[in-house]
Amino acid sequence: MDETKKKYTNLLIHESSPYLLQHAHNPVDWHPWNEETLAKSKDEDKPILVSIGYSACHWCHVMEHESFEDEEVAQIMNENFICIKVDREERPDVDQVYMDAVQAISGRGGWPLNAFALPGGRPFWGATYFPKEQWLSLLDQIINLFKNQRKSLEKQADDIEEGIRQNDLISVKTSESDFASTQVAQMVTGLSRRFDPENGGTLGAPKFPMPNISQFLLRYWYHSKDENILNQVENTLTKMASGGIYDQIGGGFARYSVDDHWHVPHFEKMLYDNAQLVSLYAEAFAVTKKEPYRKIVAETLDFVSRELTSPEGGFYSALDADSEGEEGKFYVWTKPEFDKLLGEDASLAAAYFGIENEAYWEDGKNVLVKAVSIETLAEKYSFTENEVQRTIDKAIAKLFDLRSGRVRPGLDDKILTSWNALMLKGFVDAYKAIGAEPYLQVAVRNAEFLNQKLFQKDGRLFRNYKNGKASIPGFLDDYSFTIEAFIALYEVTFDEKWIQRAHQLSDYVMAHFLDPATGLFFYTSDQHTDVVSRKTEVMDNVIPASNSSMAKALFQLSLIFEKPKYAKVVKRMLSGIEEKMLQFPSAFTNWGIQLMNLVYPYHTFVITGPETFKEAKLGHGNFLPNVLFAGAEENSSLPVFNDRFSPHKTQIFVCTGKACLLPVERMDDAIDQI
Repeated sequence: MDETKKKYTNLLIHESSPYLLQHAHNPVDWHPWNEETLAKSKDEDKPILVSIGYSACHWCHVMEHESFEDEEVAQIMNENFICIKVDREERPDVDQVYMDAVQAISGRGGWPLNAFALPGGRPFWGATYFPKEQWLSLLDQIINLFKNQRKSLEKQADDIEEGIRQNDLISVKTSESDFASTQVAQMVTGLSRRFDPENGGTLGAPKFPMPNISQFLLRYWYHSKDENILNQVENTLTKMASGGIYDQIGGGFARYSVDDHWHVPHFEKMLYDNAQLVSLYAEAFAVTKKEPYRKIVAETLDFVSRELTSPEGGFYSALDADSEGEEGKFYVWTKPEFDKLLGEDASLAAAYFGIENEAYWEDGKNVLVKAVSIETLAEKYSFTENEVQRTIDKAIAKLFDLRSGRVRPGLDDKILTSWNALMLKGFVDAYKAIGAEPYLQVAVRNAEFLNQKLFQKDGRLFRNYKNGKASIPGFLDDYSFTIEAFIALYEVTFDEKWIQRAHQLSDYVMAHFLDPATGLFFYTSDQHTDVVSRKTEVMDNVIPASNSSMAKALFQLSLIFEKPKYAKVVKRMLSGIEEKMLQFPSAFTNWGIQLMNLVYPYHTFVITGPETFKEAKLGHGNFLPNVLFAGAEENSSLPVFNDRFSPHKTQIFVCTGKACLLPVERMDDAIDQI
């Protein structure tokens, strides 16, 4: 519809976020989060209503339809509040402040997140979704409290602020801890108490893929050779890939499953999940060389390339859970649909996908799973395994074609730096494990995109990009994940532009994010001007903490650039979270990876000479989590190459810290040395 014919238009019309634009024609007088809006709340002495969500959030859409599109509700909100809409993916710093407040008040949180704050932004109450009548009642209560009990609200805001501050306290240590491999074992023991031996992952529902936990466990297996740990990881990966959380027709993973066996997903597909899961399955393939893992990597990257890649080489953020107003409608199947489309192949395909059995969800709808193996079907139907596979492949192609004609889920086409960096690294990890050159080409193209569109010459990054515009200053995860991705890209290309850019970004982080009191980094830089509170993100979740990511990046850069200062920062960071890391291992597994880098031998393979790329590629296909690759065919100014060149001769130096073994000429011999 023509914008001029809309009944209502608010200030969100000038934003680029698809989530904010969804609300641009609500009768609610929404404002974006910025200094001007916060100042307006003070000037008019009105409480702030901050409503936070994201484009793929089902209940955000429900609340919009029930309340924010309602003129009666909008009138009350407009008259009594400064109403601010926030896309949590664009402004995770704002989300973090109000989520902490809501969790302090109620003990739980979620989205939509609706918080009430004093003029200026200090929260005093909040919760998540409300139906219309409850929302109206709540608004009335808040209005009365603000008019008649202002001092009690100010006291409550003080208490919430202090409670959050106390909860955020990190151990301040003046000395570095003595780390040991026993601490890694202690973390694994803590994690193992929550292993789900039947379905993989951790016990209970809902079930989230937690790629970083599995990556931590893979590295522990590498050092310990504990086969029980590898079995747990493989069981998790196999069960996820066989469940409905994985799109059996189009590839890619949904955000989580509502049950404990990976069957019925919350159907949105997020870039950050798929990025990290590609890295995880690529590593599993490097470990085991099992074809199903390679297949998952290939199918997921096909999905990302097909549906989440911009013409400029950036990656979009997400696909919605809903289509035609119904969650999962794009992805589910009925048995009559199946039978009609597949004809004589329907029986075999239905058995494979569990139609009306393992795949059954509700109301005649099925969420497809891999219910039985190709081998079992071959035996049951008296076919060869190749014949069964061809039949399944043909069925998938037909199902994909039919599904492509359905109304598609909404696309969140904003581009976020941190999530792009995770996906860039996913393509690099896939290239390393599988060796497919197109994966490397996509990775380089995305790196060039980030370099050209999100990077500023003074070392700063932007967070977001859409329609040729980047507007929000980057947060710590934008820097840390980009630095990690550029290091990984350097390891496979040996293009020093990427390692130098990683170094430049790290120096910017050191200058503008570091908290001297704790030795950790604030989530926001000292250049952010519209921040209610500067917080420090330390707990690894579905996405690793920006601080743990930064620690890993600084550790690697300390080796390439021989910078003891970086290494010292890393040790202080780990010392500060040591107690929590051992107490709550599931929330600190990315820190645990860096702990392993310190307590087990960590090597730099310094490769020089005419056969540098050939030898490096022979190494990349191996799972070598304790090796950093540096290579140059000709002399380089990078400190790691000092005195390590010989004319016309390829040499591989296996170095631990500054100590190197005698050089060898073949990658196999270098691997044998570790």
